[in-house]
Amino acid sequence: MNPLLLTDGYKADHRRQYPDGTTLVYSNWTPRKSRIEGVEEVVFFGLQYFIKKYIIEDFENDFFKKPKAEVVKKYSRRLNNYLGANEIGTAHIEALHDLGYIPMVFKALPEGASVPIRVPMFTMYNTLPEFFWLTNYFETLLSAVVWLPCNSATIAQQYRKILDKYAAETSSVPEFVDWQAHDFSMRGMGGIEASVTSSAGHLLSFTGTDTIPAIDFMEDYYNADSDKELIAGSVPATEHSVMCMGTTEGEYETFKRLICDVYPKGIVSIVSDTWDLWKVLTDYLPLLKDVISGREGKVVVRPDSGNPADILCGNPKGKTEQEKKGVVELLWDVFGGSVNAKGYKELIPQIGAIYGDSITMERATEICERLKQKGFASTNVVLGIGSFTYQYNTRDTFGFAMKATYGEVKGEGREIFKDPITDDGTKKSAKGLMKVIKDNDTYKLIDQVSWEEEQTGELKEVFRDGKIVIDQSLAEIRERVKSKADVLAV
Repeated sequence: MNPLLLTDGYKADHRRQYPDGTTLVYSNWTPRKSRIEGVEEVVFFGLQYFIKKYIIEDFENDFFKKPKAEVVKKYSRRLNNYLGANEIGTAHIEALHDLGYIPMVFKALPEGASVPIRVPMFTMYNTLPEFFWLTNYFETLLSAVVWLPCNSATIAQQYRKILDKYAAETSSVPEFVDWQAHDFSMRGMGGIEASVTSSAGHLLSFTGTDTIPAIDFMEDYYNADSDKELIAGSVPATEHSVMCMGTTEGEYETFKRLICDVYPKGIVSIVSDTWDLWKVLTDYLPLLKDVISGREGKVVVRPDSGNPADILCGNPKGKTEQEKKGVVELLWDVFGGSVNAKGYKELIPQIGAIYGDSITMERATEICERLKQKGFASTNVVLGIGSFTYQYNTRDTFGFAMKATYGEVKGEGREIFKDPITDDGTKKSAKGLMKVIKDNDTYKLIDQVSWEEEQTGELKEVFRDGKIVIDQSLAEIRERVKSKADVLAV
């Protein structure tokens, strides 16, 4: 599809609505409000993908390389059928095609940076006066692509903060946190691009995902190389169809075959609550204790129904002794382990647990805290983070908006802004040209600056006139996210 058609319908004619003589539109992308309690900084991620995928690749393949007559005909047909007789014209489309590149500048903070609410992550403006209309024409496409990876990267960083904190307090293997939150969200997201960009955001803080195409995403758009670095990984795991096919009467044999024959070594995760989780833990696993304890690798017990904290940590109000103890204590009863230097129990390396359904930040905190209260290290369990976490959010979760704050008309600069009297202040925009500075390692906005001042500060050119200027890598972005998570966890 012609990428100029990847927009809201009302954008098509804004070119004629600007004042006569408009030559420049300068806009910014900013998180304006947090709807997640305690989160006042948002991880910036996804612009480099947007630029490479849409501004460079798609425009090159689906616009500039197509015959001009074909592009113009299709564009005109679409708008004529959509808006009626086309008074918008096509001369500006033809001129862009003749130019052969997108005449814009993007200036941005480093991806992976934690950006305070109401501080712009990036700015953008046209570099040729006749293409002033392009800047805000891109608002819809840009917004649709960028808000989700920012959201997911921010939420993943919060999980990292929680898990790092409890690992530091209770575990002898805090590095295990890299794998402790595993992304299971792909099937529940709003399409493939949403699942991939969200999982990429998750991978800034963790290395576990079942979203395979997120690896290609990182290689294609963030200079990662899976032959030289660990982008992401997972383990063999069963599902209910596998367990059900063995029948209720043959469930023990299914466990035995998987552990002894199919996966005699390495990690394997086995769904354990297809019928009776407690029977698996107190009957089948004790029969396989010697085999499991002697394996080279870990058997991971996976329940995914019931209240996650109660299932893993035990429910004091449970009807049976097994329910009261929960998965981790029952595994300890069978396999044992050791008490680390911090005074917390760690299961033998050959056994563990994962819960992969309906996990939230609140539940992750509760699970870790309840394990701690029972004397167990938090790293005895892995949490599967799914679409319940990553899909139940919107652009408004952090109030993302792209707004113009400056323009030039007939050679005169105009500082523009919005401040609706009927709003609570959320929609009030900055004004004029802007720069971002660092104050005590925190980004701070200064607006209404001159062009000379705008050229300074932390916003750096990442794209100009069809070419990437700064090409960031997954490794450096991860380091920024990790360094901030380390601070948050303290």
